[in-house]
Amino acid sequence: MYRLSMKLAAGLLAAGLATGSASAQGTIPGYLSGLVGTTPPTPAAVATRDVLQLNVSMFALYDAAAKIFQANIMARNPMILALFSGAGGRMILYRPGKPPEEAPSVPMVYQVLKSTGHSTMAISEVVLPYVNNAADKSWMAPLLAYRTQMKTALDGLKDVPMQEDWKPAVREILSNNVAFMDDCLAKGVIAMDAVEAFGKKQAPPIKLIINWAASTQVKHWMEVLDGWKASLGDDWNKVYAAANTIYVARQNNVLFSTLAQYFPPEAINDRLLLIETISFTTTPQDMLTSLTRIISDRAVGGLFFNNDRLMDFELMGGDARKTIVSEMQRRGKQAFLPPAVPFGSHQWPALITPGPGATSLDDLK
Repeated sequence: MYRLSMKLAAGLLAAGLATGSASAQGTIPGYLSGLVGTTPPTPAAVATRDVLQLNVSMFALYDAAAKIFQANIMARNPMILALFSGAGGRMILYRPGKPPEEAPSVPMVYQVLKSTGHSTMAISEVVLPYVNNAADKSWMAPLLAYRTQMKTALDGLKDVPMQEDWKPAVREILSNNVAFMDDCLAKGVIAMDAVEAFGKKQAPPIKLIINWAASTQVKHWMEVLDGWKASLGDDWNKVYAAANTIYVARQNNVLFSTLAQYFPPEAINDRLLLIETISFTTTPQDMLTSLTRIISDRAVGGLFFNNDRLMDFELMGGDARKTIVSEMQRRGKQAFLPPAVPFGSHQWPALITPGPGATSLDDLK
């Protein structure tokens, strides 16, 4: 049956070719007239396409090589990934020749404290668009629903596993939330003075639970890193580590700052990296890919330009900087640029220039 089908197809193809050759210059049927025809590209367009295709093909070659580089790097060096999560982060240790080891999670009380603080933020997100707008009542249904959840959480607080001297602050925050929502719902309007009073009332207990949550998080991860450093011994000096961050969490990044306590200052931006991402969370594989590509790209800088940290930076940045300066001078203006930093700088990958103003909640009044 298969051979018969092949013969039939071959016969039909031969017939089509025969009739096609006979009518090659014939009239195009109506059902094809809207589809047939091209505009020949210019020689310049073809030549440009061929050059640009080199860059497209480069990525496929780059990806293939990156897999080999990643395997080779991880066969020689332990690696630690510190990934942001709503549970206080994740840390994963990759030892050469062994399966990944994920550290225990931060104690659950961290999430309880964080959820408590976020609950007040959630209320503000509901009410702020409707401040002093008595005509719009669309906020009432979602606020009433959230009020029900808040009251349930408050009623069950006595059974939440948490040290007893922390519970009063949590209870105060949840109780204040319920009271504020009840007041808004009873009046049917979100008044600006009520919102401001609510914020000032909640600030002190929220400041307390932020401190407790941060302390819980840092102490946990330091215990994990103490254990990993001890078990790795001399191999700790070969460890690469990376934490991920988005803009809002870059300054005072908890995971990176904790990791930095276990590396010498010269390891920052060398074996200890802060990788910026576009979301709070990312996958371990994406982080590994990014980290190992940074390491492997250093060979390119060393091979071509005798500087193995060149590729850690925007390659065209230096020449772009010179052009910015000259173009601003041509416009009669001074270029606004930070000081030039040498390749391989070990300064913190965050704001480090001191100045006036608050730097923590303790500085705020």
